Amino acid sequence: MPALAKRYKAAVALIDRAKAYTVEEAIATLKQTPGTKFDESVDLAFHLGVDPKHADQMVRGAVVLPHGTGKTVRVVVFAKGEKEREAKEAGADYIGAEDLIEKIQGGWMEFDSTVATPDLMGQVGKLGKVLGPRGLMPNPKLGTVTFDIARAVREVKAGKVEFRVDKAGNVHVLIGKKSFSAEQLAANAMTLVEAIMRARPASAKGQYLKSLTVSSTMGPGIPVDVQRIANLFKK
Repeated sequence: MPALAKRYKAAVALIDRAKAYTVEEAIATLKQTPGTKFDESVDLAFHLGVDPKHADQMVRGAVVLPHGTGKTVRVVVFAKGEKEREAKEAGADYIGAEDLIEKIQGGWMEFDSTVATPDLMGQVGKLGKVLGPRGLMPNPKLGTVTFDIARAVREVKAGKVEFRVDKAGNVHVLIGKKSFSAEQLAANAMTLVEAIMRARPASAKGQYLKSLTVSSTMGPGIPVDVQRIANLFKK
């Protein structure tokens, strides 16, 4: 614990709380913080000026990060026939239909993402109570319910991330690993920022992006200048 506290304090000392960081500056500062024995994940945390209790203010979507997340994603595909073959060729880890649904109902959860063809969603719907709370249910709005199975699997494997605002108006998303170059992390970060800014609900009033923070698994949050971000995406 003392070593952890010492490392954390050293990281905090690098952050100028009076400074309004750009995304690039925040990531450069994060890269300078003391390392750990493992490759830490890097996340963006957004606080949005929306009220998720209203359906028309829900912020949700997905985007493919240009440099991936650094995480190996295990993909389950619900498909039959020709689509099953396409899924296999695209790199899906587990493929099936009724048998796979039954296996998941039995408690098997060794996967990170799901894709399904539209014709099987009636059966996949049985898994709603299991997959829904974990954010694993296939969703046409996120491109994971489609007949273009190969493309969907390749996108997930390449670093497609989903985002969804929580009850408090926050969004947390993985954008890579600390071992990534500063340029790679910045490119991933700005791709995600753009997706979330473009997802602003028409009914959201006032300031949309209230705060944005970059952090690593064991490090402190580094605040980003939200006004600068807002100016980039003014209509």
